Amino acid sequence: MMDGDLSGADRRASVETMDRPPAAPPAAPPPRRGGLRLALPVLLLAALAGGGAWYWWRWHNVVWTDDATIAANIHTIAPQIAGRVETLLVHDNEHVAAGQMLAEIDPSLYRVALDQARAARANAEAGLEEARARQGLRLAARDQARANVTVAEADLFQARQTYDRYRRINPRAITRQQLDNALAAFRSAEARVAAATQAVNAANADLKAAAAQILGARAALRTADVAVAKAKLDLSYATIRAPVAGRVTARSVQTGNYVKPGAPLMSIVSDRMWVVANFKETELSRLHPGQPVRVRIDAFPGRTFAARVESFQRGTGAAFSVIPVENATGNYVKVVQRLPVKIVFTDPAVAKLRLAPGMSVEPSVQLH
Repeated sequence: MMDGDLSGADRRASVETMDRPPAAPPAAPPPRRGGLRLALPVLLLAALAGGGAWYWWRWHNVVWTDDATIAANIHTIAPQIAGRVETLLVHDNEHVAAGQMLAEIDPSLYRVALDQARAARANAEAGLEEARARQGLRLAARDQARANVTVAEADLFQARQTYDRYRRINPRAITRQQLDNALAAFRSAEARVAAATQAVNAANADLKAAAAQILGARAALRTADVAVAKAKLDLSYATIRAPVAGRVTARSVQTGNYVKPGAPLMSIVSDRMWVVANFKETELSRLHPGQPVRVRIDAFPGRTFAARVESFQRGTGAAFSVIPVENATGNYVKVVQRLPVKIVFTDPAVAKLRLAPGMSVEPSVQLH
């Protein structure tokens, strides 16, 4: 059939077919998602396993606690004598060196006491010299008494010889008067020996008394020396000095205050500080002196400081409590106890930090 013979409907259909764009090729089938869905859980499990292994390894080799604080020696400064505070040389929170003068109590009264003690000592020393002089005199008197005994014994010997010779002579050769005179001389010589002997005994007694007086004078001198030393010590106590290097804290004294012995004036917090960490008793078997420690201080976040375990307290905190635990009475509930462990810093940077006793820290002891 010729084109001219086509009907109008057929011609329109032919034209519409020619005006249509060519048909697109069939779309490719969507990719499979089963592999991705399977890989995600595997990767997630691997990440969790790796993180868990790292966490276990990290904390299995570390003993950690947040029950820990900074500690330091706090020295309470108190006077040892009474008096008015004349000079005050430090302020709150000021750093002081060991031996630095903090305050001075009016020393006038104690200077007078020292002068009195020195005068009393001089008097005691003079008493000792006097006692020694008396001892010398009595020693000379004893020597003189002994010499008198020697003379008296010589006279006695001669009188005895004369009397014995007269007795052996024929009575007709001498008179009765001569014999009586010889006997009297002999008795007199005996009496003089006895008297001289008594004088020696008296001199010895006086010499012992002089020695006792010397001992008493020496004791008085020693007492005076002690009084002088005490007066010097009291005068030295008028100057109050820092026992250690540290910072002045809790100062309660002012210039002009009258203070008494033992009344606290201020405190000095020592420069040397450490950590007291209260670990559980179940963790103590893994801790030993010398183990390295990393310390986090709450006041300085993001930083850690090197330290080491130094020692363990011989007793839990409950053992030193003001009100001790009475486990033998009432119902008993077992509670894990904590033991204070002393940790000292080895990091030199700690010396530049403004640390204070009582600040919170978190030590981690490295086991391996």
